[in-house]
Amino acid sequence: MDFLDEVKTRREQFLNISTLLTAAYYENLKIELIEHKQKANYWKTQFNQLKTKEQEVVAENEELKAQLRKREQQLFGKKSEKSKKDFGSSKLAKSKNKRGQQAGSNGHGRRNYDHLPEVKENIGLPEGEDVCPCCGLPYDQLLDTEDSEVIELINVKAYKRKVCRKMYRSTCKCSGGNKIITAPVADKLLPKSKFGVSIWAHLLLQKYEYQIPLYRALKPLGAHGLPLAIGTITDGFQKILPLLSPVYDAIVQKSLSADQWHADETGWKVFETIEGKISNRWYLWIFSNKETVIFKLDPSRSSKVLLEHFGDKTGGTLNVDRYVAYKVIAKSGLFVLAFCWAHVRRDFLNYSKAYPHREDWGLKWVDRIGKLYEINNNRILHQEGSSRFIKYDNELKKEVKNLQVFANKELKDDEVLPSGKKLLKSLDRHWEGLTVFVDRPEIPMDNNIAERGLRPSVIGRKNYYGSASVWSGELATAMFTIFETIKKWKINPHTWLLAYLQECAMSGGVPDNISKFLPWNMNKQQRQLFSLPPAGENSS
Repeated sequence: MDFLDEVKTRREQFLNISTLLTAAYYENLKIELIEHKQKANYWKTQFNQLKTKEQEVVAENEELKAQLRKREQQLFGKKSEKSKKDFGSSKLAKSKNKRGQQAGSNGHGRRNYDHLPEVKENIGLPEGEDVCPCCGLPYDQLLDTEDSEVIELINVKAYKRKVCRKMYRSTCKCSGGNKIITAPVADKLLPKSKFGVSIWAHLLLQKYEYQIPLYRALKPLGAHGLPLAIGTITDGFQKILPLLSPVYDAIVQKSLSADQWHADETGWKVFETIEGKISNRWYLWIFSNKETVIFKLDPSRSSKVLLEHFGDKTGGTLNVDRYVAYKVIAKSGLFVLAFCWAHVRRDFLNYSKAYPHREDWGLKWVDRIGKLYEINNNRILHQEGSSRFIKYDNELKKEVKNLQVFANKELKDDEVLPSGKKLLKSLDRHWEGLTVFVDRPEIPMDNNIAERGLRPSVIGRKNYYGSASVWSGELATAMFTIFETIKKWKINPHTWLLAYLQECAMSGGVPDNISKFLPWNMNKQQRQLFSLPPAGENSS
């Protein structure tokens, strides 16, 4: 029994030792496993961080490449929004016809020049050729003539008007008899100036209508025998500004009585130091509607300019781009902003140029926007309420709804690049303003009217670099406003300016009644006196 007890005891000891060793072994394995898991998690985290960083670097690289392509396009590319490819339902076969008017198409016909003054020239046979070469007897001249017309350029010639004021002596015996009476002084626009109205009108038109720098406008006059000092003309312009300011103010008041405008702004240089303004960069604003075009020059590009311009005006619709200053005045709810689809289209075109491997995606959006334009253009061709109008109106609303659904779907698509989603998010943020035209057919889809309205002034900015002083900038805005407004009424700026400045000369300052020079106050006959015949009018 002693031996069995000892074996049993030894067995229990062995089992206890085995259990302890097994527990220690598993404990060590557990510790090692935890350590391996910790290392695995660490390296997994490192891998994910490196992968994320790599994705960020790749995305940043793509963005930098896109910006480089954009800058190269701006510097060296063609100034066109047309793409090399055509996509979607609007894909058109390339025309084999050459540019210009095609053979067999209806032309505009001969132009009519009956409005030009006529100078008759009688041309006969040269001396010695008006007799019969055989017998020498003279030819009998007939009453009939064979007529033809030749259009010649106006013969520009400077001349002096020598004004001779007649003098009279009284012959009566009234008090103060034997007096000398002289005829009134001739009317002058600027009392101490030798230059007549025609010269001032010509130079104002050259600079502010045709955007020719003043020194270049003076050179042709010098070639015709009339050298003028640029300082003299500049001084005269400054004195003419107060004569034009009342017309500018009247046009502004007319503009504020409307309820819909196109607004935009561009840079303008004013080379005069003013307090609180560090740079020479000012901004030229435009507010255009069906009857008027207003230009406003301001040192700022902030919403303050809009608030000052509209003042207490409440209500109205502004066709604008997505610049934040316009959104400020819309927060009050007094103005409705109609955003520009042309800018949205331009975003997708630029995206297609910046990301060639995603060009198809961007151009498909261009195609969808083009379809909106097509349907809306067909809609506004017809009278509101007509069957054709209703047909296109329903089609437009359906297309706009589908476009919004598709945009929201693509926002959730992981295959769309972040730069593409940025465009879609902008589209979503501005959707309410972009769809104002759907329920209001009178509102255009884009702000092209304002952008086109700024083109002449931008040409002027490039030609004469802006304005040398604040008053010169005010004169520029007044002239731009007057010229662009009267052209909306098909009035010839040259004729209007001559008439108005002559009235100022007769009045010795601002005319007592400027309303007769405002186009909306003129009747049809009065406007015809200031108008030129339409270009391309057929002689028939």
